[in-house]
Amino acid sequence: MLSRLASVLALAVILGGCNYRYVPEPALSPRDQQFMALAPQFELLDPNYDRYEVNDPTGEKPGTIVVDTKANFLYFVLPNGRAMRYGVATGSEALGWTGRATVRRKAEWPSWMPPGDMLQRWPHLRPTAAAGGLKGGPDNPLGARALYLYQGDRDTLYRIHGTNEPEQIGQNVSSGCIRMRNIDVVDLYNRATLGTPVIVR
Repeated sequence: MLSRLASVLALAVILGGCNYRYVPEPALSPRDQQFMALAPQFELLDPNYDRYEVNDPTGEKPGTIVVDTKANFLYFVLPNGRAMRYGVATGSEALGWTGRATVRRKAEWPSWMPPGDMLQRWPHLRPTAAAGGLKGGPDNPLGARALYLYQGDRDTLYRIHGTNEPEQIGQNVSSGCIRMRNIDVVDLYNRATLGTPVIVR
């Protein structure tokens, strides 16, 4: 916690004129605390990817999620020209997805079923699929929360979710989904509602 605070203070000095505001950790349930204690831990090397309230650079209406896949930031637009900004991991160049969608489902510690295209690329996941997927928990690649993205009634199969590989935040490494630190996806989950518009650029 002290090293995190030191990183935040260092970034505050660097970005003093940019109106960044550190946001406290969200409240966690007993299950969140138990699972997060068992999940892989990683101290952010670049405090720029930490969670901050910032001036909104998106121009979108409050309540909108905007993902900047080039800079690896996710914004949740707030009133009064402000936004929450989180560091994320996004899709690799060949697997990235952009477009507009809507949050139609939310889940805490969701289960995970490897999609068909992933099974083709990584056959070692076939036993996981044959077993009915992986239950939610600290080893699950979807992490603490998932927001399921739909276009109309069609599931895009893309998610905004936590991760058990927090060291990859700030990189373009996923199969197209938007990964967040577990503590950050809990914060976003608490702010976003069903029907939240999502723009991935």
